[in-house]
Amino acid sequence: MVSAKDLETTLDLVRAEADGRVEGIFGPESLTWRIDREAVIFLGAGRALLLQLAHPWVAAAIAEHSRTFADPIGRFHRTFDIVFAMVFGSLDRALASARQLHRRHTMIVGRMPEPVGPFAAGSLYCANDVAALRWVHATLVDTALIVHDLVLPPFSVEEREQYWAESRLFGALFGLTPADLPADWASFAAYTEAMAQSDTLSVSPAAREVATQIMSGGRPWLRPPRWYRALTARLLPERLRVGFDLALEKQDQTAADNALRWIRRVYPRLPHRLRYVGPYQEAQARLRGQPQPDWMTRCLNRAWIGRPHMDERSR
Repeated sequence: MVSAKDLETTLDLVRAEADGRVEGIFGPESLTWRIDREAVIFLGAGRALLLQLAHPWVAAAIAEHSRTFADPIGRFHRTFDIVFAMVFGSLDRALASARQLHRRHTMIVGRMPEPVGPFAAGSLYCANDVAALRWVHATLVDTALIVHDLVLPPFSVEEREQYWAESRLFGALFGLTPADLPADWASFAAYTEAMAQSDTLSVSPAAREVATQIMSGGRPWLRPPRWYRALTARLLPERLRVGFDLALEKQDQTAADNALRWIRRVYPRLPHRLRYVGPYQEAQARLRGQPQPDWMTRCLNRAWIGRPHMDERSR
């Protein structure tokens, strides 16, 4: 369990390593900014969520405590609001978001409604458990790099090591200590591969139901296009794809291939104002001494985090 005291201890480490009060945790020279500023990373959102759902604790927590079905757009905004504030916010904003996430997780406690994988019915789950936090953190880090390299020039071995070093600092915002996380990129890759093959990741009926609702859109106008569903399925380990009952027929593969071909051709040529997410552009404005983002950044922020100004308040 990560207690409030544990979190404050890791946040002390974050303060010591942060790029600056205005720059935030990572700063403009970081690979974390370079990756997470790309709007194309959204291509991996489905993969990251399904990998998280494959952990029975996460699936039970979402099924019993989340408003995903009633308010899918709101959940999208809340998730990106916290993550982007941690990555692109000022130091104070990033630390406030870490505390906000911990408080929210503190309320997510329950018991498994049925046996799934190694977890017995009635066993306790808690969102602030170190093992669960480590897996959620891993899905975000791993997916962002996979999707980046799927569309843009891939990173070198040295850049991957730098990215993982920064990701360990990102993990500290979850309350994870250096001892809780793999020491280097090779160890991290081994961890994610071992998790993908272990029965710790077992698709429960609750996970399958949530995934079906998400991938079907829940509402007709929210249904992801066929190529996105196919790409999400293709990016999952095969046994989890089967567990989630995700079809990947020849027509699906063709749809994903055609979409990727178009994205790889068009996306790198987009103007930065369209290509980079609003919170990154707000962070750049903050570094230039602009107290408020301009109208276009405010519009982009509304799309990504549901409000016009990332740093306007700490909720």
